Amino acid sequence: MTRPLRLGVNIDHVATIRNARGGDHPDPVRAAEIVASVGGDGITAHLREDRRHIRDADLKRIQDATDLPLNLEMAATEEMLEIALRHAPHAACIVPEKREERTTEGGLDAAGQHNTLAPIVWKLRDKGIRVSLFIEADERQLDAALKLGAEVVEFHTGEYAHAHLDGDSEKVARELKRISDMAALAAKNGIEPHAGHGLTYENVQPIAAIPQIAELNIGHYLVGEAVFVGLEQAVRHMRELMDEAR
Repeated sequence: MTRPLRLGVNIDHVATIRNARGGDHPDPVRAAEIVASVGGDGITAHLREDRRHIRDADLKRIQDATDLPLNLEMAATEEMLEIALRHAPHAACIVPEKREERTTEGGLDAAGQHNTLAPIVWKLRDKGIRVSLFIEADERQLDAALKLGAEVVEFHTGEYAHAHLDGDSEKVARELKRISDMAALAAKNGIEPHAGHGLTYENVQPIAAIPQIAELNIGHYLVGEAVFVGLEQAVRHMRELMDEAR
């Protein structure tokens, strides 16, 4: 039996638009409420060190506004650990973060940062927070996630998305196989595989069709589409495409 596929909606870029002018409009909390009303399965928000998207005060407001689980994306720093422990989201996804980047570029080097990550993972899990690592679909990184005790890995689909955009069918096939193989290996080892980054209406279905993947996290594209059709319709259509693929 094919497992259900969840849709987590990243509302960061609603906050990006708000922050461009200051003030409180558009409110990412309203976006979270809309996602909940149309059957989204979770809310993802990245509290960056530079606060360019979500602000600290948004987190509790998002948690109070809906019953959807909050997946807090965070850098592996003491500041972010303290915030995560204080807010106790459903899940914490540890991501790489560089101040100069436009968005998260590539996966976390879980293998190379084991000693930094281990105490953070342990403290999050001890608080009852589900720990996810945003990694490349790579056996070395998956093995590191297993050793660290992460319950979830989210595979970075950026290379797949770029290849699709470039019309490079051979690379698309290679990336798809790599993600599919690692999703199967993760599930076999008791880690729940998720995927995200650069997913669109045009490229989501081959990823959604991978039977072991339990959740897709999609944000920028949906917020962009919402400018034209509204967030409710954007989320509904993505949900339909995902369901068709299953």
